[in-house]
Amino acid sequence: MPKVSPEHLEQRRQQIIEAALRCFAAKGFAGTSMQDIFKESGLSAGAVYRYFPAKADLVSEIAKRKREAVQSALREALEREELPPLPEVLHDFLTAFLAELGENGKLRVLPEVWAAALHDDAIGVIVDEVLTGVRGVWAELAVRYQRAGRLSEGADPAAIGAVLTCLIPGFVIQRLVLGDMDPEFVRRGLEGVLGFS
Repeated sequence: MPKVSPEHLEQRRQQIIEAALRCFAAKGFAGTSMQDIFKESGLSAGAVYRYFPAKADLVSEIAKRKREAVQSALREALEREELPPLPEVLHDFLTAFLAELGENGKLRVLPEVWAAALHDDAIGVIVDEVLTGVRGVWAELAVRYQRAGRLSEGADPAAIGAVLTCLIPGFVIQRLVLGDMDPEFVRRGLEGVLGFS
């Protein structure tokens, strides 16, 4: 029996993930069955289950890949020599999100995944990891603002990280339901609330 290359295995995993994302975008997370994913991927049940024994395993892999992409968008700001104003960082971060919230966007399923996390422990662990990671990067940014004298010494970076993370679900839900939320609108709102000019 010929040995399968790591590249082939990754291509197959990606094929299944892309099929699942298309199904989630079309039917929602709860409305997508594993049978839908088999059909969309063009693979047998055995082939899919070899890589992802359950829908939660697929969500875990998708979340891990998206978490890395999301956190890298924030880390870009952290790594800049000159830290931009906070509203600008948030604008750039939400712009990355916006690209994935269109009609067939891969992040449209987020509200359903967040809701599923309340009742499914496996998904809850995944969502916890993603939110905790994003909070942590925002908190690191807050520390940098403090060190640069652009944020009060008495401010709590962990609390700032948590509050800034709260903006993500609000942005996603308003964008999907109302359709009028965009990163520039959020930037202007944050500047107004915080008194930035």
